[in-house]
Amino acid sequence: MNGDSVVFSIFLIFTGAAVLAGIALYARQSMLVAYILLGVLAGPWGFRLVTDATTIQGIGHVGIIFLLYLLGLNLHPQKLLTMLREALMVTILSSLVFAVVGALIALAFGFQVLESALIGAVMMFSSTIIGLKLLPTTALHHRHTGEIIISVLLLQDIIAILILLLLNGLARESLSLHEALLLLMSLPTLALIAWIGERFVILRLIQRFDTIQEFVFLTAIGWCLGIATLAHAMGLSYEMGAFIAGVALATSPIATFIAESLKPLRDFFLIMFFFSLGAGFAMPMLSQVLLPAVVLAVSMLALKPFVFRYLLLREEEPERLSREIGVRLGQVSEFSLLIAVLALNAGVIGQQASYLIQATTLLTFVVSSYVIMMRYPTPIAVNEQLRRD
Repeated sequence: MNGDSVVFSIFLIFTGAAVLAGIALYARQSMLVAYILLGVLAGPWGFRLVTDATTIQGIGHVGIIFLLYLLGLNLHPQKLLTMLREALMVTILSSLVFAVVGALIALAFGFQVLESALIGAVMMFSSTIIGLKLLPTTALHHRHTGEIIISVLLLQDIIAILILLLLNGLARESLSLHEALLLLMSLPTLALIAWIGERFVILRLIQRFDTIQEFVFLTAIGWCLGIATLAHAMGLSYEMGAFIAGVALATSPIATFIAESLKPLRDFFLIMFFFSLGAGFAMPMLSQVLLPAVVLAVSMLALKPFVFRYLLLREEEPERLSREIGVRLGQVSEFSLLIAVLALNAGVIGQQASYLIQATTLLTFVVSSYVIMMRYPTPIAVNEQLRRD
């Protein structure tokens, strides 16, 4: 890809994203849908305006690394501990229900057992981006609604990280017992290295030069990418390393500042990731997965709000709050998209199973975003009465 092509591609992606995002907001949709649709339109299966999908996917991969880094930064142990018992019960029971239903539907449509198990597993997760971006800041930081949503999403993120670790192992065609033990030991070893590095190097540097924001910003990026690279060298994934790097910094007083300062950079790369996802979606495959995708999407959209509401009521939460949280968590997650792509690249599942997960996730994004913005307060609501920043 030459320089002119890079500039044109970035121009096309961000100008097109701005236009389609505006249309999406008027249509009460998530902007993520606009980014993916732009990829479909501009990619190899659309108008072929961008053909070098490899470069775009590589840049998008960096976006996922930063996303997991920021998720780790927001994993404050004290926040999770206050809601641990309730969130743990709700997350475990709901995840089991969604996984079983998703796997049974996949089996009914003729998918293999391993593929069905993975399809069921990715149905467990709700979208962190939709769940938090469509939640008013006041609710996120001060209200019980935000506490419950954050706690459930954090526990789901931990489960997703474990699945990514499992995929990392399955991707190796021949894994000896010795190699398997080394892979299992690499995670706690990396966590220990990250803790030591944060405690005795990063924290001291930031405390000494915390008034120089540019230095803090560069240190935060270097820390993320450094631990991610170390994880890859140890046989883990870049995503796993980035998540651990974030968790290691989560208890630091500077964690909130780092998370806020990196959001624009994360959003830049995430736009690239979702664009590359749309550009890589083979439209001829849609006819093969459309029916099971619709069935899966409708099942999750109907089941998730009901299950979350029922479980929260059992924990003696108010009816109105339980219903709202159920609706806000009633979609499939962007983690499902990531797992689908990684599982396909690792040869764990076939193209049809991967595209089924992607199509199901996109359908739930569209419907869930619309329902939330029509019924509940959000920062980007078209209705002024429901707009809450």
